[in-house]
Order: sequence, then structure tokens, then C-alpha cells
Amino acid sequence: MNLKQALNLAREHLSTLADVDYPGFEAEVLLRYAIGLDRAQLHLSLDRQLNPDEYAKFFEWVKRRLNGEPTAYILQHREFYGLDFYVDQRVLIPRPESELLVEEALKFIKTHQVTSIADIGTGSGALVVSLAVSLFSSSLRAPQPPEAVSINLQLFATDISPDALEVAKLNARKHTVETLITCLQGDLLDALPQPVDVIIANLPYVTTIDTSAMPSAKYEPVGALDGGADGLDQIRRLANQIKGKLNPGGLVLLEIGMGQGQTVSNYIRGILPEAKIEAIPDLSGIERVVKVSYQ
Repeated sequence: MNLKQALNLAREHLSTLADVDYPGFEAEVLLRYAIGLDRAQLHLSLDRQLNPDEYAKFFEWVKRRLNGEPTAYILQHREFYGLDFYVDQRVLIPRPESELLVEEALKFIKTHQVTSIADIGTGSGALVVSLAVSLFSSSLRAPQPPEAVSINLQLFATDISPDALEVAKLNARKHTVETLITCLQGDLLDALPQPVDVIIANLPYVTTIDTSAMPSAKYEPVGALDGGADGLDQIRRLANQIKGKLNPGGLVLLEIGMGQGQTVSNYIRGILPEAKIEAIPDLSGIERVVKVSYQ
């Protein structure tokens, strides 16, 4: 069987899965990793025959995908904010919509005097590592403008799961920012040793009913998906901890699900009536981040 035939067969099988939006793309990604070719090389080699080992590996991966296992876990790889992250079943797979948290945090950091940032429920570390790389990686090679980033900036990454923190540390090492990030085990903001200037969090916000219907829930850590009856249990708990953990003039960025913006905003307004609160839409126009500016 040549590569083109293998791709067509895998695409045909993957198209039967409800959670696969682009079966051709997923088939191509699995094949590229199975045979060790980049996209350009693959498309220049479509007439090449798969050897027995390549055939076995590729179709074993296709079988795992057909059983519902996400491609990111099969490959132990996920791209996020232009970076390559290691992922396994100890952590939630980073989603593209979470990149909005990084973008909003960077906007604030580069226009305010920020000395400390905390990523709450860090999981794979995608958010905090992306921030660290964006703010510091180029400064390892050449100085940045003084206004770009504070040299005293502290980055904290918290998670209740020690297994998740191991993955976050691995990704911090992978991107050479491990000395910039302090990983702390604990429950939400309780793990922080001091108030901070910026809090970002992608906490569980899927309802229990919807979580049970997700094909990936069989593989992803349920505790990182299931937000309770209305999806907001952990977000409410964090909101109740903000006072005393956020410095005056600070910022909180919370990822939310579709239709949750008003409920979350109203809840936080009841706790922090002096705060400025707004819901920020993603590229699809869905309110994705609740932004809390603390006065």
C-alpha cells in the first residue's frame, strides 16, 4: 500500500467519527508522525510504499483514534500559541480558544507595571509557558526594550494535581523557561504564597451532563472538564478567593463556555462591585474570556 492509498483509507475510516471535523487532516498528521516526514515531504512521496513497520504503526494509531482516543494523546504532542507541547492523559489537551487568555494577558503586561502572574489550574502549562516564552525567550539572546517586560516578573503555575504539575514542568524545561516559573501544588488560589498582579485560569466549565457526552472524556482527566451542574462550580470558587490574592490594579482572566459570560460576570460583580468586568469574544464571536479589572 502506498502513502496515498493509506491516507485515503484512514480518511474514510475517520470520517465516521462524530468528533472528527477534518478527517483528512487528522489522517495526514497521524501518517506524517508514523513515517517521520513533514507535510511537504509527505506530499512529494505519495507513491512511496509503506514498509511493514510503518503500516503497523499507522493503522494501530488509526485504530486508537477510531476508539475515541484524541490524536494529541496518541502523538503526545499538541501545538499551542505556536509552540509544541508534550501532553498525555494526566492533563487536558490545550485548545486553540485558550490562546485568547495569553493574548489578553500580554496586552495588559506590556502596558502596566506587572511583577507577578499566576496561571491557576495550569495542567500542561501551555498558558504560563507561552507567556514566559513570549516575554523572556528573545531576551535570552538579545535585550528587550525596558518597557517590554519587568526583569522582576514572577510566574506561578498552580494545580491541585501533582501529575499535571509534572507535565507542566516538563514543558517548561522543553522550552527552556523552567527557571522562570514556580510550580505550586494546591487548590486554586490557596496555593499562592502572595497576592499577584495577574491571574489567568482555564478552569473546568463544561456541565456534568455535557462532559459525560464528550468522546474525549474517556481519556481526558474528568476533573479538568467537569464544572458541575451548570459548569461554573470551580469558577465560582476561584471568584470567592480573589480578594486577598489579587493586588489593587490587578487583572483576572477567566476562560468560559458559550453562554456563560453574563452569569459569571454577575457573580463576580456581586463579590467585587468596584471591579470593571467585561466578556471578550473569540474569533467566532463567542464570549470566551471574562476580564476582571480590579480597582
